[in-house]
Amino acid sequence: MNLNKQKLAPGLYLIATPIGTARDITLRALDILASADVIAAEDTRSLRHLMDIHGVAVGERPLWAYHDHNGERMRPRILAALAEGKSVVYASEAGTPMVADPGFDLGRAAVVEGYGLISAPGPSAVITALTLAGLPTDRFLFAGFLPNASGKRKTVLGELAGVPATLVFYESPKRVAAMLRDAAQVLGGAREAAMCRELTKKFEEVRRGTLDALAATCAESPPKGEIVVIIDRGRSVNVSEEDLDLALSKALGRLSVRDAADAVTAELGLPRRQVYQRALRLAAEG
Repeated sequence: MNLNKQKLAPGLYLIATPIGTARDITLRALDILASADVIAAEDTRSLRHLMDIHGVAVGERPLWAYHDHNGERMRPRILAALAEGKSVVYASEAGTPMVADPGFDLGRAAVVEGYGLISAPGPSAVITALTLAGLPTDRFLFAGFLPNASGKRKTVLGELAGVPATLVFYESPKRVAAMLRDAAQVLGGAREAAMCRELTKKFEEVRRGTLDALAATCAESPPKGEIVVIIDRGRSVNVSEEDLDLALSKALGRLSVRDAADAVTAELGLPRRQVYQRALRLAAEG
């Protein structure tokens, strides 16, 4: 491969690396890797392997590890290289730096110190999943990883219930069934969603359906690998206060306030916070 090796202007260069297939890297990212004075990576072994695949030599240039566990120690070293007028390239282990990634603190520090910040866009699990889910993409919210505990997870989901956008989450294979079950309870089991795993890899899979259906299939057949969950935006519904009170009164006759709010949220498709607050008031009034 003929790389366009050239003298780069001083600054911090953020390059996106493949989330699976090695050939998804861009030619511009390879040119930057070949030309930068200093190379930094979340995982130096995986980046060196990627560079070997594409014939990019590290040579005598420094190759530094920069990740969540050494960021406080390594950021001053990288900033010092920028202060010397060097070009520094940073690569995530997979995907785009600064998206659920330790590169965020590094990029922000470079901006604060007044150094150039240059992005070479490329692979992103969020965007790849959105293109495959078959759900609206004109407006979306990336919410990263939800809390591990079910109670806290439901609280966050409740805060997102009324967001007029497609919701995007990262999730682990061990928790995805429980996460989908909680999402069905809080957002409504009939809401459309997609579970995307191992994107661009050999065992890529996309499961589409309602939250209820996906929660059931993931419990019966647990997925493996890296997962992105896409959930359709909530649809506006016209429910009168009388209808809401009637549904809650019936539910409160057999369930706790929290469970009644979950059940009515799923039944009526209203934001959970609205339903829960009304349930508390009705319970207090007896």
